Amino acid sequence: MAVTEINFDGIIGPSHNYAGLSLGNLASANNAGAPSFPRRAALEGIAKMRANIALGLRQGIFLPQRRPDHPWLASLGTDMASAEPHMRAAAFSASSMWAANAATVSPATDTGDGRCHLTVANLVTMPHRSHEWPQTLAQLRVAFRSDRFAVHAPVPAPFGDEGAANHMRLCDTHAAPGVEIFVYGRAGGAFPARQHVEASKAVARIHGLDLARTLFVEQSEEAIAAGAFHNDVVAVANERVLFAHERAFAHKHSFFTDLRRLLPSVEIVEVPDSAVSLSDAIKSYLFNAQLVTLPDGAGMALIVPTEAQATPAVWQWLETLLTGNGPIRQVIPVDVRQSMANGGGPACLRLRVVADPLDIDERFLVTDAKLDGIAAVIADHWPEKIAPADLSDAHLIAKVEQSWLTLVDHLQLSRDLCVEAETD
Repeated sequence: MAVTEINFDGIIGPSHNYAGLSLGNLASANNAGAPSFPRRAALEGIAKMRANIALGLRQGIFLPQRRPDHPWLASLGTDMASAEPHMRAAAFSASSMWAANAATVSPATDTGDGRCHLTVANLVTMPHRSHEWPQTLAQLRVAFRSDRFAVHAPVPAPFGDEGAANHMRLCDTHAAPGVEIFVYGRAGGAFPARQHVEASKAVARIHGLDLARTLFVEQSEEAIAAGAFHNDVVAVANERVLFAHERAFAHKHSFFTDLRRLLPSVEIVEVPDSAVSLSDAIKSYLFNAQLVTLPDGAGMALIVPTEAQATPAVWQWLETLLTGNGPIRQVIPVDVRQSMANGGGPACLRLRVVADPLDIDERFLVTDAKLDGIAAVIADHWPEKIAPADLSDAHLIAKVEQSWLTLVDHLQLSRDLCVEAETD
């Protein structure tokens, strides 16, 4: 089978809750303390994956992480019974569902050794995410154990790295050499800039990228201050198309000049602030969309959350976009409201990997039939509802732990993931 793009979605875990742990993520803060619905959330994610498969796209999965993270709490001298509420919530977080933060990926055509490289993100800026990487690394090592891949441990602290959410790749086709773009922040007003330029440069070196075809681009301070905590909240790229808000980048003109020089075929679709404000773009997650290439030369589709449809200025602009002769031919709304309420849209839930599917552990690739089995496990075992006070409930903790074990057993991954975890 030829090299193709595969979207790996994070299955939303049974501990999905709204604790408001992510500073700078407005949706997360606004919904802090609200009840969550893990079963509904996970089934929404499954429905999104089914819709991608129906479009003719290849689809993969990452498993939720084991929660609560007892070893992490133990390393801090506490446990779920005695931890302070914010530490208990951090140990219970299901934020690994946002697979865009799992790693940065460089396809084999871009790297010096001709292998696809993946560097797991350290996520050190946010305490509740800083302990994700060991379990993420364990999954990556199983899914991509072929010698066609190189899987790397994270860039060390204090250089914050949040993975593919701050990385874009532009190319004529997925299988062709590309221009890799690392977007970093310097300041964001009251909110932290999560991607450090030194982390981005380190990943580029580790992957063996041609620095003449690699760009390091600063995200605008005003975008971060408005709630664009990752670049993928204000920009998304696919093959030769960059889709971005007018105020996404600090030095837009020099960036676009460099991009056009390195990839003359590039098409930049820029949404003017006069048509869609930063506030509306972030509220609707217009840019936290999956921009995908449809099979058989049918152009590109933009997979947006239903919130984009419900935001008048955004939907009006998208309807106008479709009347032109541009590369984006379809706009497809999907319902991921449970994820959106915690600050993650369709693009947050997936990590792009360009590779031959035959080189990937088949347990991480899905079909409609395989999703049927996963959905059945979720329907039978995921909690229906979690309220803030439930995080200390021993019965809920036991249910969440058993739910995770049931899914991992169902996918026949228990032994592999346990062995990988023990070797770290």
